[in-house]
Amino acid sequence: MSSNDRFSPLIARVAEAGDRTAFAELFDHFAPRLKAYLVRLGSEPSLAEELTQEVMITLWRKAHLFDSQRATASTWLFRIARNRRIDALRRDRSGLIDQEDPSLRPAAPEDQDDELDARLREDRVRKAMASLPEEQADLIRRAFFAGLSHSQISEETGLPLGTVKSRIRLAFARLRRVLEADEAIDID
Repeated sequence: MSSNDRFSPLIARVAEAGDRTAFAELFDHFAPRLKAYLVRLGSEPSLAEELTQEVMITLWRKAHLFDSQRATASTWLFRIARNRRIDALRRDRSGLIDQEDPSLRPAAPEDQDDELDARLREDRVRKAMASLPEEQADLIRRAFFAGLSHSQISEETGLPLGTVKSRIRLAFARLRRVLEADEAIDID
């Protein structure tokens, strides 16, 4: 089962029974990623937080509209996030909207082969992450999935900044060795 497949049943549980535990798992996984994505698109952190909340509310209220045959859970949620951002930009009456902004154009349909490759790569990276000691895996998750800086991680964990940096470096070295040993992954 690919990692994306594990989210579809959770969305189904939310749709069918209003399962709060399934929603909490989806929220914990997707909220930080959605916020980081929206910030990367140029949203202010406070707006990104607000839009992320809107996306998660949409998930809760409209889970029944999700069709796992048409998209993965992550594709569906990130598309909702992108559309919410566009709506927010259009509502902004300050005149700062650049109508030629490429992020306002509809996304090209995803190539099924690319999506399958991405899923396989993601599964292998998850397996490689599982081989890390928990203290290194936690720092990698905070840095790359939650989008925190090394300084923010240091503040949150109480670890010295140098320790955070060295553990992340060690984790990358270990991940690289594991992934290079996996013949199915093209590192280049």
